[in-house]
Amino acid sequence: MANTTFTGPVRSQNGFQSVTVSSTTGAVTVNGTFGSSTSVTDLTTTNLVFTDQNHPTTAAINATAVATAAEVKTGYITSTSASPTTITLPTGTLLGAALGATRGTVLELYVDNTAGASTVTIAVATNGILSSAAADTAGSFGDLTIASGATGLARFTIMFSSATAYVFTRTA
Repeated sequence: MANTTFTGPVRSQNGFQSVTVSSTTGAVTVNGTFGSSTSVTDLTTTNLVFTDQNHPTTAAINATAVATAAEVKTGYITSTSASPTTITLPTGTLLGAALGATRGTVLELYVDNTAGASTVTIAVATNGILSSAAADTAGSFGDLTIASGATGLARFTIMFSSATAYVFTRTA
């Protein structure tokens, strides 16, 4: 089927694109592409942003190190270390620049230590602030240590308060 522009609701078995058409030039601009696996139901808020959580690119950090901004930007870090490992996040300035961050930018960071044989601990660098939840006890949302093995998955939220400073919180 050829590309078609509609002004009303559209149903498709193969996804669709949201577009705008310039009233002066007729140029078509694609605003969003939604595939067959995208699910959107019962939206009541405007200006929502949906992100792809499939992480086609990941970073492997298997020894104590400072993660690069590019590694953190992937949103998914794996570790398979047999020794305790500390991963220090990049500075707010470096990470902010890599993400093009502004106040309110949010990045979800997943750390996968399921193939590791020891713990992974996350630390923040300059212009990275641990949220108040970081004082919580082991196993809680503030815990910065990720166990190895089957339970070795964690999700963190990095939220920027400016282009060069972020707050870091464990969220799962």
